[in-house]
Amino acid sequence: MEKDAQFDIYLVATPGLEAPLLTEAREAGFPAELADGGVAFRGGWPEVWRANLDLRGATRVLVRIGAFRVLHLAQLDKRARKFPWADFLHRGTRLKVETTCRQSKVYHAGAASQRIERALVEELGAVLDPAATLVVKVRIEDDLCTISLDSTGESLHKRGHKEAVGKAPMRETMAAMFLREAGFTGTEPVLDPMCGSGTFPIEAAEIALGLQPGRSRSFAFQDFASFDPAAFEKLHHGATRSAPGFRFYGSDRDAGAITSSRKNAERAGVTELTQFDNRPISEITPPEGPAGLVIINPPYGARIGNKKPLFALHGALGQVLKERFSGWRIALVTSEQSLAKATGLPFEAGPYVAHGGLKVRLYQTRALP
Repeated sequence: MEKDAQFDIYLVATPGLEAPLLTEAREAGFPAELADGGVAFRGGWPEVWRANLDLRGATRVLVRIGAFRVLHLAQLDKRARKFPWADFLHRGTRLKVETTCRQSKVYHAGAASQRIERALVEELGAVLDPAATLVVKVRIEDDLCTISLDSTGESLHKRGHKEAVGKAPMRETMAAMFLREAGFTGTEPVLDPMCGSGTFPIEAAEIALGLQPGRSRSFAFQDFASFDPAAFEKLHHGATRSAPGFRFYGSDRDAGAITSSRKNAERAGVTELTQFDNRPISEITPPEGPAGLVIINPPYGARIGNKKPLFALHGALGQVLKERFSGWRIALVTSEQSLAKATGLPFEAGPYVAHGGLKVRLYQTRALP
């Protein structure tokens, strides 16, 4: 395979957050366009590596390595055996195959998977392992079999430096896109008064410093035949911005959450830029310095249980913010419009976003009077 080969590269988005991912990808220099369920562009292996390392909003990066017409299983078997697997994967690679079939003469995904697996085992000496992080994705649609590699491995929300999580965590990929949707660029303080494991303040601090989200983890592409460790190492860099003259704040009434947040911030290398305090909503006050963004992922409906106390909680939250946070913008994530309304804040609702089996929205205000 040519060293500078080009592929269709596909960034998988959290459903509902395709638009901010597109903006982020373009800002990062990728010639991206919206695609079904994500963002797509053409590029080579260095672009695959950099997308995994640099993008905060993608959940994974898929690489289309080939496609062929297929009308029956015998044809699939024959073409799968002729496919140049060794251009992309090492002999003896441990992997799994995931197949989907739609509107095609080959309609049985299980039977199609078996043919691809047999080709990989017999032609490449591959070892099939349902727990493998290296995944060959096969999609047969309108009689076209498209073969892609998942270059990511574990989902990109797993940054590699966060161990402690709360009971209803906000994924880092979602948090980054919600911060972007709320207009955050790293040049203002952020406060989360129900911070849980600290995702919003830590993500905001990383953005402010220009740290790479994938800096602490490994990726599936490191086991590809095309991987060049020296070239990949050159893509790594430290902070690209100097520390701002303000901090990123989290508070929570749960002392255990604050302990977790501090540990997570330390592992992420942003302890100096973050501050976490054990306090209830009634005691939050704006920090000294410029106004910024209050962003909150409070408990809601099906996520936690009984809704009645949540209306009182949201009402109290709204009251505190209106009384004390003049000049600050407010952003709130919830699945329940009625809870957003209970705050009494002048919210505008964003698009629906899939989160843990629910549909949530980001509700935002302009700067409070």
